[in-house]
Amino acid sequence: MPTMTPTPGATAVRQAVARDAKRLTRLVRGSRAYRDPYAAMVAGYRVGPDYIEAHRVFVAVDTGDPAGRVLGFYSLILAPPELDLLFVADGSQGRGIGRLLVGHMKAEARAAGLDRVRVVSHPPAEGFYLSVGARLTGTVSANPPAVAWERPELEFLIEDPAGFDRRARRETPVTGTLAESPGVHAGDECILRLL
Repeated sequence: MPTMTPTPGATAVRQAVARDAKRLTRLVRGSRAYRDPYAAMVAGYRVGPDYIEAHRVFVAVDTGDPAGRVLGFYSLILAPPELDLLFVADGSQGRGIGRLLVGHMKAEARAAGLDRVRVVSHPPAEGFYLSVGARLTGTVSANPPAVAWERPELEFLIEDPAGFDRRARRETPVTGTLAESPGVHAGDECILRLL
């Protein structure tokens, strides 16, 4: 599991625990993004301890706050791979916390061997997801009464640490010797891959 070294007055990401459930529920229900026409979607929403135990839920916390104030959180479901929840507290938006959480989520997905993660976005959040590397793949139909509007469907492609898209990588046998390959010198050790 990727971890971050906390710095006083900084933001760190840690795995959520059962006692975070009420704070996460308040963050979801109190979000300005879900006011007015979107309020019905989160009116009775609850992030319970059972949800936290069943999924990979991580919180961004203020390391300078003795209580470890929660600034945001996300939930990654592995099968099928989906970013189920991502919220940043209203007063903490615009500080890079959403980007931090998405970066952490990508690292978790990579560590779990995922090559992509689906997101069904709240319509006002679509621009954020596009700005952090998601690509639009379609639209999810309304599902009244709680969700009375269409939502953008996006996905993050998860690259391996070397920067290659796993879906594009194909191991192909290479014939010949390393010395015949351009830029490879006798004695060099390497793996040749055709992408």
